[in-house]
Amino acid sequence: MNPEPSPIEAPRQRLLQAFWSTLGGAPSDLEAASFHDEADWPCAFELGSFAAAAVAAAGLALAALGRAQRGGEAALPALRVSQRLCGLWFGFSLRPQGWQLPAPWDAVAGDYRCADGWIRLHTNAPQHRAAALDVLRVPAEREAVAAAVAGWNGEALETAIVERGGCAAAMRSWTEWQAHPQGRAVLAEPLLERRAGDAAARGEWDATAARPLQGLRVLDMTRVLAGPVATRLLAGLGAEVLRIDPPGWDEPAVVPEMTPGKRCARLDLREAAGRERWQSLLQEADVIVHGYRRDALEALGLGASTRRRLRPGLVDVSLDAYGFSGPWAARRGFDSLVQMSMGIAEAGRRATGGDRPRPLPVQALDHATGYLLAAAALRGLEERWRSGRGSQARTSLARIGALLMSEARDPLRASAPAMQEIDDDLAPAIENTAWGSARRLRWPFEVEGVHPGWDRPARGLGDADAAWQDRGG
Repeated sequence: MNPEPSPIEAPRQRLLQAFWSTLGGAPSDLEAASFHDEADWPCAFELGSFAAAAVAAAGLALAALGRAQRGGEAALPALRVSQRLCGLWFGFSLRPQGWQLPAPWDAVAGDYRCADGWIRLHTNAPQHRAAALDVLRVPAEREAVAAAVAGWNGEALETAIVERGGCAAAMRSWTEWQAHPQGRAVLAEPLLERRAGDAAARGEWDATAARPLQGLRVLDMTRVLAGPVATRLLAGLGAEVLRIDPPGWDEPAVVPEMTPGKRCARLDLREAAGRERWQSLLQEADVIVHGYRRDALEALGLGASTRRRLRPGLVDVSLDAYGFSGPWAARRGFDSLVQMSMGIAEAGRRATGGDRPRPLPVQALDHATGYLLAAAALRGLEERWRSGRGSQARTSLARIGALLMSEARDPLRASAPAMQEIDDDLAPAIENTAWGSARRLRWPFEVEGVHPGWDRPARGLGDADAAWQDRGG
């Protein structure tokens, strides 16, 4: 008779089953995964289990690809997962040596009390900050912003800023989100939507057991934060990742965290020359990961049908903030905004008895979505290895957040070990980034026979040409 799972194991098992099921994985594959610690954060949700399950789903997808590359034997290679390391990777993996990362938020970004509740302003990008300040008619001073916000109804201010091209989210409860038109729309979507593609000219590639994605090219069209998490993992497994950003875009606080193993270039897709160059890159890509809002690529003439025509057999993986249907399908969004919109920050406030929004201690929706995107790419590559067929997959921060909401815990559980870093959590190697030397956390999972790592330290955006490297170089 099998023993009953512990209170910590049960949510982790449920969450992993949900992730693996949406990836089309067999229930028997779950037996390959083992976890060797149960660290967690004191918060309103089973957040440690959520982090470990998302990372484990990517690990299982990697193990399944390895099984296919070895001829498809029945059993998956063993997968070992550290819940503590998974949780730490949901924060920052980089530990600068003698220098500091820039502050993650600009001076205006944050939560503000409005006339009927709370609202979050996301102002890290200059154009988003300008939109909020234009609506509020104040300078970029926090006290002035707070005074102006206090006179607004939350939803009215949210709408005004979004219509101006900015990013904001009024705080809602989970009950309010479930009744909201966008909440209803995204909850009707699958956790991950997957579709089979067409035949490719080449199925197998020059993989090794240690570097299963060696010989593959990944076109990275993502920015903060979920997409870069996915492509960072793919780069660590041997893929050549080329990230494309528009002129002028920067993410100073997270670029050192997210660019190891990648080459980063710039193209202006609004110009004909930029689109032409992008199309030539796509024709030689094996995987594309993008986070454009609905119809954004279509408006540039680079939609899904064009991508399939230009690159038969492409593994096409995408994400959105608020889902792919409903009235907010084209709305800009970030993890912290989605947490406000769908009730996560409000649930944290209630669980702690405070009067302010209490978001998650890490950008967990971004990270979990990133690992699911990486897993979707790996599952797509497994199918391509077997049959030469491409695939499409997509998910959203809001849909992933709904899965976390299903594992709320209240009151706060005090029995789990704290999510604290220990000396052995850092890998010994020194990474000579563009900003200075640093160390990184050890990888949060191990798959038998795989030796992950990056052959290029973190570099700034736009430091490379928009071109693939020679296959032999």
